[in-house]
Amino acid sequence: MTTNTTNYVLPQTRLAIDDLAPKVAKAMNGLERAGQDSTIEKPLRELVKLRVAQINGCVYCIDMHSRDAVAGGEAWRRISLVSAWREAPFFTPRERAAFALAEAMTRIADGEVGQDIWDEAAARFDEKELADLVWDIAIINTWTRIGATVRPWTLSGDANS
Repeated sequence: MTTNTTNYVLPQTRLAIDDLAPKVAKAMNGLERAGQDSTIEKPLRELVKLRVAQINGCVYCIDMHSRDAVAGGEAWRRISLVSAWREAPFFTPRERAAFALAEAMTRIADGEVGQDIWDEAAARFDEKELADLVWDIAIINTWTRIGATVRPWTLSGDANS
């Protein structure tokens, strides 16, 4: 099956947020750079970022983190099943704990992060890793919420690559 993307119009940028609030943009980029020193392994970080981007509906971030995961050696099959991680047999208990925490933090308006979710994450990550994971999730939530709201970026390139 081939997908025809020739008639698809990409969402247009709604607001040049970085240009209009450069100090905040610079601070956010600094936070992103600081978060890159995370103790969480990069493949897992990319999958967590992908899951948060899926929940928040940021097409740019879904695309970017899927592509970054592929570039990092992640299997396409696992990437395509991140949204169904509970049912898919391809994720480790550590990855599942990270996804559960990411979903709970991302959907915080629906209820607090449950003690069971926290306990499972604490069982799979040491304190430093858990702190880094919480920051990683918080940072990607900020990026994806900005992206889904103001669409400051556009996609480009071949849809088949």
